Amino acid sequence: MSNNKILASQVVQAQLRTDIPEFHVGSLLKVHYRIKETTKTGTKTRIQIFAGIVIDRHKKTSLDATFTVLKVGASAIKIKRVFPVNSPLIDRIEVSKLQRGRRATLNYLLEVKNPEKSIRGKAVKAKTVELISPVTEITEAPETSAQ
Repeated sequence: MSNNKILASQVVQAQLRTDIPEFHVGSLLKVHYRIKETTKTGTKTRIQIFAGIVIDRHKKTSLDATFTVLKVGASAIKIKRVFPVNSPLIDRIEVSKLQRGRRATLNYLLEVKNPEKSIRGKAVKAKTVELISPVTEITEAPETSAQ
């Protein structure tokens, strides 16, 4: 690889987020998103929670990866929002229910009356990482003088 490609890959690796949990199309998520509001007195930032079903996911591992969440609002109004995975405005992502839909995209849920109940998905076991306890060092016993 040339120096430019190596440098570009190092920059990309530095900008990728590592705190994103595992989720699939069909999972129920809560996305905590930072919003900047401008008022007469200045700017405020607050966190807004957008909870819904993941209906689409593009480019899982690249820098421009996105996922689409469908939320059912008041009066059965459906709201579809696209989030960039590596955005610094995402505070955190909580996975309420980890499952996998039976299609790559679940756009048919836009016409369904109650999308959460009409998902035909498979329950998925989350990958667990076992924490290894640090090895304690064994120190030698103090030597006693032989008499």
